[in-house]
Amino acid sequence: SPHLSPGARYIAWWSDVDTAWYTWNARTAVTVRLTDNRTVNFFDDERDVPDLPGAYGTAGWLDDDAAILLYDRYDIWKFDPDGKKKPERMTSGRAGETVYRYLKLDPEQQSIHSEEEMLLHRFDRQTKSEGYAWLSPHSGTLRPWLGGDYAYTKSPKKARNANRLLFTREHYNTFPDLMLAGMPGGQPRQISDANPQQAEYRWGSIEPVQWTSLTGEKISGLLVKPDDFDPAKQYPMIVNFYEKVSDGLHRHRSPGFHRSQINWTVYASRGYLIFAPDIHYKTGYPGESAYDAIVSGVAAMIDRGFVDASRIGLQGHSWGGYQAAYLVTRTDMFACAEAGAPVANMTSAYGGIRWESGMSRAFQYERQHSRIGGSLWEYPLRYLENSPLFSLDKVHTPLLILHNDKDGAVPWYQGIELFSGLRRLGKPCWLLNYNNEPHWPVKLQNRIDFQKRMQQFFDHYLMSAPMPSWMQRGVPPLEKGILQGFETGG
Repeated sequence: SPHLSPGARYIAWWSDVDTAWYTWNARTAVTVRLTDNRTVNFFDDERDVPDLPGAYGTAGWLDDDAAILLYDRYDIWKFDPDGKKKPERMTSGRAGETVYRYLKLDPEQQSIHSEEEMLLHRFDRQTKSEGYAWLSPHSGTLRPWLGGDYAYTKSPKKARNANRLLFTREHYNTFPDLMLAGMPGGQPRQISDANPQQAEYRWGSIEPVQWTSLTGEKISGLLVKPDDFDPAKQYPMIVNFYEKVSDGLHRHRSPGFHRSQINWTVYASRGYLIFAPDIHYKTGYPGESAYDAIVSGVAAMIDRGFVDASRIGLQGHSWGGYQAAYLVTRTDMFACAEAGAPVANMTSAYGGIRWESGMSRAFQYERQHSRIGGSLWEYPLRYLENSPLFSLDKVHTPLLILHNDKDGAVPWYQGIELFSGLRRLGKPCWLLNYNNEPHWPVKLQNRIDFQKRMQQFFDHYLMSAPMPSWMQRGVPPLEKGILQGFETGG
């Protein structure tokens, strides 16, 4: 949206239609188009939804409205708001695929002081490593500061009356403890030890992986291994995914009862591999896109020799839950799958509303992450082909479904359609519904219950554990909350 410069001399805005930044001079009433996307793009050129791309954003204004600082995919650029001077690239991230973004340390500061260095966050897109750097707006000097194989917080805090910076840095097996460093070049010192008990547990390790998709595209992902991993052995593996996750390589993942996803650390400590592939989408074919990325990725992991091809599970929620439901209609690669809050029938879901907001759901299919690219009447076959419901007769994979009756994002009758269809066809399936819960279980007792049932489900099919009572006979409505059915052996 349009915003006023700190000195009230200009109004700046982004035009989605033109994919360009504009300014309007309040004194001369002259409008200037600042960007033309000829040298680099200032719109999000990696956005893969069928909608107008947004801007990468702005870092702010220099003092006296002397310049506005704009982002491209990697760098920070200085633009004359009147368009008379040539734009100046202030960082050099593109050549090394490093992303630089400004970190505002004083929440009350309205403009960026030209004579003071700016603290930047930097992210290496190849190694996924992060760090900080200093940039002088006046001289253009860029100085790296902190870095390494860590994820650094994007919201560090500066002491009010001292040049000290408080921040966190983390790795998959390094808790994000508080760090303190003198600015602008001091060495960091850890000042907290909030998770010493981690040393007593089997945490696992993580590594980046790459492979070639079925269509010849290079795809990235993450692979989590148990602590005592032996490449000569074969392990069960769970595929867990949502859009693109590989940038989170260095994120710490504490054990816990997540509302919708498996906990990587918990499952790794119990002997599972976890594979998290990125998915690159093609408009009109979201299901096929997921199939292309995930099936090729699983095949690449199997080729490494340590994945037991007969013990592979699949788990996703919401958009990932839809794709999990779609995938089991296309392949028998998975020994079992869990789909949380899935869309089963895009034709009925398209005509529904989001119950929390009252918004029509049509927009997300036509222009947002469901990625169909048009209306039901423009592309009826796309809606049918991408709907798992119409191919349930091809399913041979046991499926656990989670869908709550107060889901305001995905109508829970989608889960009912999926469950009822599979039951009608005599397929092995289970439906979990936590009454009065939204898109995922919120109450702690329900999150614990869900995670325990999902773990028992995967353990049964992937670890040869006995089938619990709730899977054998279900939990009738009159027994819900009374008899849990967790017991095994009869």
